[in-house]
Amino acid sequence: MEEPLLSGEFGEKEKHEWSSYQYVGRTGTVHGTAPSSIEPEVSVEEIRSASAFSDPYPPSIHAALISSPEPDPKEQAVAFQGGYGGGVGGNTLNEIGRQILDEVEIRELLIDHVGHRCCWGSRPARRWKISTVEDCNVYVGTLETFIEERDTAKETEPYHGAKFDGKDQGPELGAWELDLRSEFPLLFVPHKATRAKIPHSEAIEKCSGCEGRGEIACPTCNAGQEPGLYKENQMTQCPACYGRGLIAHRDGSDTLCVTCSGKGKLPCATCGSHGHLKCAKCQGQGSLLTRNVAVVKWTTLSTRKVSATSGAGSVPDEVFHRARGVQLCNTQAYQCTPAYFADSFLLNKFSSDVIADRSPVPPTARVICERHMISVVPVTRVTMAHRNRSFSFYIIGLSREVYIKGYPSQFCWGLCPCLNWLRI
Repeated sequence: MEEPLLSGEFGEKEKHEWSSYQYVGRTGTVHGTAPSSIEPEVSVEEIRSASAFSDPYPPSIHAALISSPEPDPKEQAVAFQGGYGGGVGGNTLNEIGRQILDEVEIRELLIDHVGHRCCWGSRPARRWKISTVEDCNVYVGTLETFIEERDTAKETEPYHGAKFDGKDQGPELGAWELDLRSEFPLLFVPHKATRAKIPHSEAIEKCSGCEGRGEIACPTCNAGQEPGLYKENQMTQCPACYGRGLIAHRDGSDTLCVTCSGKGKLPCATCGSHGHLKCAKCQGQGSLLTRNVAVVKWTTLSTRKVSATSGAGSVPDEVFHRARGVQLCNTQAYQCTPAYFADSFLLNKFSSDVIADRSPVPPTARVICERHMISVVPVTRVTMAHRNRSFSFYIIGLSREVYIKGYPSQFCWGLCPCLNWLRI
């Protein structure tokens, strides 16, 4: 039978011992908490206060974006990882993460889980025999790549004759030469976007919509005419009297058409028979003020992997990613390298697989920083049996959430909204 990845007791003594088994990267290591609770030490205040650096971003965030985009190999410091039998008490990696549950606690967790589902019966949870309890702890690995993407776009607006910032004021800067420290977000935010005007990029152009005239031919009474070529006083037939100027009645009498005042024709409803309209693109100015803007996006690309034994293979990976576990390593660098555990080839290979599956970076983006984490999530698989029937469920994470699929006592046959609680 396949052995669980991790087993053994995990008490206060082991927690204290485990504090020496860590990386000492840029942000240090946090233990016993979910990865989402970690706050990066390189904050927006640190970036905004780095006015002494010649580059827009200081080297402390692992990416000199302007003059030296290459990574600094010294940015990630790695400490030796403890091995088997090392340290006080000889605690090893295999003793981390196991949750000790007795039969009373197991039944209470299952009964509470079943109680939140209106069409599930509690009899199997209360009466069926607990036949097996096994550890199926899993490793959860993540690699977060925080990138900054810059691209350029062109903006136009009507030019009203004011002064503008053109190339005569100085050389136009490139998108990656802009200093955007005031806009820089906290590292590893999911997404943030901003737009910034590129200095000395403004210029005056003739409006292409009206050829610089400020007006266009009326599309109703001068359809298809070029700018400047139109006819005035174009009239349309009155729809009320059909051009007669009179309204015929059933008794044979006629009355004056009040719509056209007896003229039988009406001015163009679009332009008032002027034959032209003010150009909407330049608002009648004939000229446009154009400028280049930098479109900047900060994004965190995530790679997630789960390493589990066959006993936990039926549980979706999303359940493990949501669960709280024990953090084994947390490193931050310009480009993270695989973690090294002196006593676990499996963890070393798992870390290498996570790093190798790094998300691709768009060609218009540059890497700011990466964060690599590996956690062990305690998982207990419980099998309950009654006569010739049995079912299994899982107690997952430090918060002891229950995951079950195929509970034997359901009365809604999959049609009840209560199944939404499964969060599969």
